[in-house]
Amino acid sequence: MNVRPTRPVRSRRRITGAAVAIAATLGLVSLSACSAMSSDGRTADGKLQVIASFYPLEFLAKEIGGDHVKVTGLTKPGVEPHDLELTPKQTGSLADAGAIVYLKGLQPAVDEAIKQSGNKHIADAASLTSLEKHGNEVDGHHHTTGDNHSGSSGDEHGHEGHAHEDGSADPHIWLDPVKYAEVAKGVATTLGKADPDHKADYEKNATALGTKLDALNKKFAEGLKNRASDTFITTHAAFGYLAERYGLTEEAISGVDPESEPSAARMKDLHKLAEDHHVSTVFFETLANPATAKTLAKDLKLKTDVLDPLEGITDDSRGHDYFEVMESNLAALQKALGTK
Repeated sequence: MNVRPTRPVRSRRRITGAAVAIAATLGLVSLSACSAMSSDGRTADGKLQVIASFYPLEFLAKEIGGDHVKVTGLTKPGVEPHDLELTPKQTGSLADAGAIVYLKGLQPAVDEAIKQSGNKHIADAASLTSLEKHGNEVDGHHHTTGDNHSGSSGDEHGHEGHAHEDGSADPHIWLDPVKYAEVAKGVATTLGKADPDHKADYEKNATALGTKLDALNKKFAEGLKNRASDTFITTHAAFGYLAERYGLTEEAISGVDPESEPSAARMKDLHKLAEDHHVSTVFFETLANPATAKTLAKDLKLKTDVLDPLEGITDDSRGHDYFEVMESNLAALQKALGTK
């Protein structure tokens, strides 16, 4: 009566094994089908597959591409873009994408993967506007100051920015609405080459976005015109282009790298300049550790606030998209600089 039911068990195992084999086969067929559908850079419903390296370029691609594109970002919300490491799946997707939008020099892993992808439709934001040196350490100082200027585009400037890893150029061009608009035009050109049937729509959308960015530029210029101080302190040197555009002085605790630690001499310098330039606020950001900024503010008895470098949108961001966060940045700067 206690005989083990050996045959039924073996039977069930055989059936289960067959089921797994069938499922695996169907999965491979499904993957092959998906691969075939995306091999021309389009989704099953005919949209252009666009891969963007991180949020500012993802936002541009969506605004310019509209209903004609499906945009996938390589950098997930909350991940520091500089530290991104790609998965094998992400790396493989670059070859099959209809177009790629990235900023060479900001994310080494992305640069290398794109180089190996062989993709012909690539928009490199670093080559679509002029890049400049900001936030480099000279005699212990990280600073950027300047008056209003107009950016110029051209590859000869863009190539200078390709050496960001060694500190030769600042990649944070999207924080200057004028430069961001220049990049938008170049992105539209790339999308138009990848998808000629909708070229006119991409150009139209880029022009509309440029109009909005021009309005934002004017709002910053007007909103920061009458101020008690020109100087602001922030976690790392992300706001060099913004400072130069509106005649401000950025004093960064760290350099362009948000994770670098300031030297003792730098912290001493910051204490002095905060007093000399009537600095009221030390800014930190949403993605980097705010500990050093808060410690400095506590030592100087200054206030703290957020100035967002817009490298990604999270639940902690003061806005749901580029324009909303930039408006919040303007309000924070106006309060810190004592505008009237």
